[in-house]
Amino acid sequence: MKNLLKQYLPYLVGYKKQFFFAVLGMIAVAVGTAGTAQLIKPVLDDVFINKDIEMLKLMPFLLVGVFTLKGMGKYIQTYYTSYIGQDVVRKLRDKLVLHLTYLDMNFFKTIHSGELLSRVTNDISRIQMVVANIIPDLIRESLTILALTGYVIYESPKLALYFLIIMPLAIFPLTRLAKRMRKYSKLSQESTADMTTRLGEILSNIEVIKSNSTQSYEQQRFAKENQNVFKFLMKQVKTNALISPIMEILGSVAIGVVIYIGGKEVIDGHMTVGAFFAFATALFMLYTPIKKLSGLYNQAQDAITANTRMHELLDINPNITSGTKELTDAIETITLENVSLNYEETPALKNISLEAKKGESIALVGDSGAGKSSLVNLLVRFYDPNSGEILINDTDNREFTLTSLHQRIAYVTQRIYIFNDTIAANVAYGEEINEQKVIAALHQSYAMEFIEKLEDGIHTMLSESGDNLSGGQRQRIALARALYKDPDILILDEATSALDNKSEALIQKALQELKSEMITFTVAHRLSTIEHADTILVFQNGEIICRGSHNDLLQQCETYRKLAKNSNL
Repeated sequence: MKNLLKQYLPYLVGYKKQFFFAVLGMIAVAVGTAGTAQLIKPVLDDVFINKDIEMLKLMPFLLVGVFTLKGMGKYIQTYYTSYIGQDVVRKLRDKLVLHLTYLDMNFFKTIHSGELLSRVTNDISRIQMVVANIIPDLIRESLTILALTGYVIYESPKLALYFLIIMPLAIFPLTRLAKRMRKYSKLSQESTADMTTRLGEILSNIEVIKSNSTQSYEQQRFAKENQNVFKFLMKQVKTNALISPIMEILGSVAIGVVIYIGGKEVIDGHMTVGAFFAFATALFMLYTPIKKLSGLYNQAQDAITANTRMHELLDINPNITSGTKELTDAIETITLENVSLNYEETPALKNISLEAKKGESIALVGDSGAGKSSLVNLLVRFYDPNSGEILINDTDNREFTLTSLHQRIAYVTQRIYIFNDTIAANVAYGEEINEQKVIAALHQSYAMEFIEKLEDGIHTMLSESGDNLSGGQRQRIALARALYKDPDILILDEATSALDNKSEALIQKALQELKSEMITFTVAHRLSTIEHADTILVFQNGEIICRGSHNDLLQQCETYRKLAKNSNL
């Protein structure tokens, strides 16, 4: 709890104005609460016992004033603390998402997207309680307790002593409950992440589920995760609910003792009726913030666990870090010298060497898992080699900033990514939209032939993952996105696999016309798409076993001949 407060209190520094008004509101609530208790004394002693008419006339105005002060204070405090809490959570979420996007590709292969979604949404929402509720409530209730404690001590130090001795006994059971709360909170958040993961899989694989009529099977799997969430949430509720009876019992004992001794004080004439009732009212009011504080301690356990889970992500640092040099010159050559790559302990590439110059087209062929995509991953710096080096214009590519490097490389992946935005925004992704340039890129990828038929043309909104387009149409838009960048290196990983033969031939023709302006790497299973490549690299078990032109390889490479035979060439 102490570390949690230490971690998030500095966030309040950036909200001095809002925090100032929030504290004013808290003070108003504390003063108003103490003032309410104080008004009991003149009502009983002056109005009812001494028949003071002037006090009677004044009392309604005092009551309205005190409750107005308390009500306005509560409103001001609630608004400004909520503002601070919501804005801090916004910043935390932005920080976490930005941090995640810079983590290595290897990280995303080892953690499920549903787990990340849960941490970015559910866990941070729980942390919101710290800034929006726990810290402000802690300050407000503490101020109220100080005000009321000062008042009850002022009225009767003797009676106040009994109450203040008994109530701290609650610390022992509350500490044990807090440990249980932290345990169940962790299990609750983990089970929520598992449920989100399961839901994500259902939505991502809905076509497979429907085509196999496995809705009931998936519902059972989801219901199991959902039941776990319910189970741990109820354990949290059960643990949290125990606070109330513990505080009620201790509070009743303390107040019972005070009433008995206070009653004797009144009977013996040592205390007036008004003073006793004012004291008793303040005591009852003091019980409420103490009870709330004990509840806050338990609520904080949930936030502590969520905070731990969030910082587990923030503490992960990427291995692929940006260099310091800006890649300002066009890429003329890219060279790989004895490059090897391992995924964990598994070799993916072994001693790869090659050189490609501007205007050349390099094709990568081989069976699945041979190392083609691994080489592509190195070219775009998703990974760095375990040994060897990659040189761009004779400079190690790790020296360049990632941003300047990626601005000169366009990568069309085997899995096509379409964003829930307009066609124009998808093509110009991450850059200013130049409509003429967008249309030119769409013409080059032969996408305008179907876009022109759409009512809104390039301003047509695409659905999530581009589900309102065919597979071939999505590929053409992805290719247009790559061409829009005017890249120095164009990487095509099965980028035309969903196109019909006519469209594929047209795009190959367009790429041939652009060939002199860039270095082209093409990963292909259909060898018909790479027959005219300057160099074809044949991969097997992470090694280049043959290299040469299409005709040379047909003569000299047995593995390539087999690939060509399977492709009916």
